[in-house]
Amino acid sequence: MNRHLVVTLFAAAWLLLAGSVAAAPPALPGDIIADLERMQRELQQGEHDRVGERARAQAGRLEGGNAADRWASALYRQLAAGAEARAGRREVAADHLAQARRVQEAPSSQRDRWLKEEAGLRLAAGQREAAVALLLEWHERHAGGADDRWRLGRALAELERWQEAARWVDRALAVDDAPDAGRQALAAAVYQRVDRGGDALARLEAGLDAASDPQAWRRAAALAQRLGDPERATALWEAGWRLGVLAGEADLRQRIELHLVAGTPARAAEYLQAALEEQALDDSLEHRRLLARAWQAARDRDRALAAWEAMARRSQAAEDWLRLGQLAHGWGRDEVAESALETAKALGAEQAERWLAALRSVEKEPNVWHQNLTPVP
Repeated sequence: MNRHLVVTLFAAAWLLLAGSVAAAPPALPGDIIADLERMQRELQQGEHDRVGERARAQAGRLEGGNAADRWASALYRQLAAGAEARAGRREVAADHLAQARRVQEAPSSQRDRWLKEEAGLRLAAGQREAAVALLLEWHERHAGGADDRWRLGRALAELERWQEAARWVDRALAVDDAPDAGRQALAAAVYQRVDRGGDALARLEAGLDAASDPQAWRRAAALAQRLGDPERATALWEAGWRLGVLAGEADLRQRIELHLVAGTPARAAEYLQAALEEQALDDSLEHRRLLARAWQAARDRDRALAAWEAMARRSQAAEDWLRLGQLAHGWGRDEVAESALETAKALGAEQAERWLAALRSVEKEPNVWHQNLTPVP
């Protein structure tokens, strides 16, 4: 490792040595430069504890001296911070940088770099409040890039300062052309907290692909439903299903139910029929009743009546026979209606007698309509 390393690590110090303007820090003695360079090499070689102890001692020895000593003390503090950070003691490292930043002989640009590094260390150490304060101070003088803005937005979200977090997420998205799925999820979570559901859904959708976690697809569809957009929820679910991300009995059942609420009951019935035939769903009374209701909602009279009749024969429930009779009567299938209503009556359905009377009165007087009958829901 040669002297050019110091140019990278301590650029401000070398500006003066190279004959820079008066804004540069005080010139350092050659022995101090050599010591800093040697300790940096030792740090790179893994001598964390040794470098940390030596750097702390040198910083303390020089901090009460002249301007050059104070500048050197700040650079030793930077070395001590590096040693502590590599040893996993991030809070201690951050404290060293905070001390270095207080040295007025350090150029403002260098103090800002230490400020940003200290914020990162305090975040890593779990000191979010302090880290956020530092990041906000840094952003007062620097626009920052996408990574900087995302970091502050995430930190604010972790502190549940949602309105501020939303502003920084907005700023991050303004300069980030392709945020990854994690950032999209963060943006969605923040936007939901500030009642920006449409923006949240857009972020969730933008982060979805075949590699996404199934739960991400489910969250997006659920949010679309909460926003009163069942068609969008259904489209999302269909996309996740066709990509193979959503699968299994529960997801299939949800797929069917989404089509029912989205106004595409025929599609729901087709999926459910196929699922029952392929034994992808249990051939239960619950699913058979759902199938009958789906065909009924789709206004497919033949299939709906057949499904309700099969359902009623399996359940032998008075209300199922009554429903079949009502539908058949309403759709002009009087023979089916009369048979179903007779069965419903025999099973104890109280309304069946009135429906039968209405049916027979219509047969005698076709222009008479029963206005006082209420179908079961």
